Amino acid sequence: MGKPIGNGHPMSAIVTTREVADSFNNGMEYFNTFAGNPVSCAVGLAVLDVIERDKLRDNAFNVGNYLLDGFRKMQDRFDIIGDVRGLGLFLGIELVTDRKTKAPATDLARKINDGARARGILMGTEGPHDNVLKMRPSMIFNRTNADHLLDVLSASFEAALR
Repeated sequence: MGKPIGNGHPMSAIVTTREVADSFNNGMEYFNTFAGNPVSCAVGLAVLDVIERDKLRDNAFNVGNYLLDGFRKMQDRFDIIGDVRGLGLFLGIELVTDRKTKAPATDLARKINDGARARGILMGTEGPHDNVLKMRPSMIFNRTNADHLLDVLSASFEAALR
């Protein structure tokens, strides 16, 4: 994990399983550089305090589920949406030319992404075929923001499919 954990302050973290961590204990010396200072520690703790105080994990869960429901309603309207997936505010909409074969709709993904950008929403396209619209808004993203995103996506889909 990188920058977001420090709200822009340069920080990073590693999260792993015991099995992966233990795999480094194999007789070979493993060395990595680490740096730490009181300012970075204070920043990290302050970010964690705000996440807890403002219940941002709950917000990410609730708004993320609200968006997934909205994306699924869009899937009923637009055959190009092959799959909707996500957890919290890490979300994806897979675009396909055929739902049965799952043939990627790469060109339309770019077109919809560009349409959203022109309407003020930044997202990316990802996946092996660059056909998944990837959204990962900040943890303070709320239902009003989500409704705006859904409106922009709907308009972008309609314009791209004309």
